[in-house]
Amino acid sequence: MPADLAVIGLGPLGLPLAQAAVSAGIPTLGYHTGEEPGALSPAELRRMLAGGFRPATDPAALGRVRTVVICAPTPPAADGGLDLSQLETAARALAGHLRPHTTVILESPVLPGTTETFLRPLLEQGSGLVAGRDFHLAHSPSRVDPGSRAFTPANTPKVIGGLTPACTESAAAFYGRLTDKVVRARGLREAETVQLLETNYRHVNIALVNEMAVLCHELGVDLWDVVRCAETKPFGFQAFRPGPGVGGHGVPQDLSGLTGRGLRMVELARKVNSRMPRYVVQRAAALLNEHGKSARGARVLLLGVTYKPDLADLQGTPAEEIAERLTGLGASVSYHDPYVPTWSIGDRPVPRADALYEAVAEADLTILLQHHRTYDLQGLSVKAQLLLDTRGAAPQGAAHRL
Repeated sequence: MPADLAVIGLGPLGLPLAQAAVSAGIPTLGYHTGEEPGALSPAELRRMLAGGFRPATDPAALGRVRTVVICAPTPPAADGGLDLSQLETAARALAGHLRPHTTVILESPVLPGTTETFLRPLLEQGSGLVAGRDFHLAHSPSRVDPGSRAFTPANTPKVIGGLTPACTESAAAFYGRLTDKVVRARGLREAETVQLLETNYRHVNIALVNEMAVLCHELGVDLWDVVRCAETKPFGFQAFRPGPGVGGHGVPQDLSGLTGRGLRMVELARKVNSRMPRYVVQRAAALLNEHGKSARGARVLLLGVTYKPDLADLQGTPAEEIAERLTGLGASVSYHDPYVPTWSIGDRPVPRADALYEAVAEADLTILLQHHRTYDLQGLSVKAQLLLDTRGAAPQGAAHRL
């Protein structure tokens, strides 16, 4: 069966898109760019293969489809920007086989202007074709919510901005096969900036509630109750909750390298959120001290080390820095996570607790970093000597909350 769609990059952005396309009856080709592949169970892979999915390693296969969506990772770079090396690799692989009338869509998170000034020249120089005349070029910010049961590609509106109006309509026609609603942006840069705004919105609001958590602890105020009450307001408020840090694939950008004038609020939010792992460790040491124990030599168990609940993804997880800092204080750190069979900090493996309840009972301090559905916090709080809940998930009075 010839493929109709090629997804370049099968990580946390590309794999859900490929799954959605196959579910919609679109024969789909999956092309790896070298990123860590997304997790598929054998049963899920069998269903995709039966539905028309084909993995590919030969870039020549990219020249036999009508639509190509690039989902290459763009991780943080050393200079504070984004590393576009995998995007460049994907573009060069496609350019050598790009055919006229193909629609090329970039979903990778990028700064405004990247699709036109970085991706377009690579495609045009490698193919000899002209974007907007010989092939369509568009950007559509990824809106994947990993692990979500409520929001899927089908019910999440897709924003599309093209190099030309015809490019926008071609991309809209493709996404109209996957989603209930297509939203047309004015152009490429507007579509790119949508993701920038959405990502920064999340980080800024998490930073606000993280600051509130520190303040409320000092004042003796139950922040979790404050948020519970505040979210009953039907307008002007959206509830965010504090945590041990912000992980995931969405990187906040202040644009200082792009415009010379950064988004000061975003930079401040980044600093606030980056301090949270240190604050968790301070709270942990203080709790141990209050109960006559020192952090040095204490047995500390970390519950849930992924960045998001019910997901086997360690991207940017604050658990790493928390484990490092606790170890630096002399604590003996172990972990439990149903989605992470092995875990290392640098080159040092972290011991995994296989018998959860026994490990909680033996630990001097248990820190809930991620609330997976499998955790019975009522039962675990009874077993724990000390439980520090960074997610506000334990029953009221059963744990010390962040």
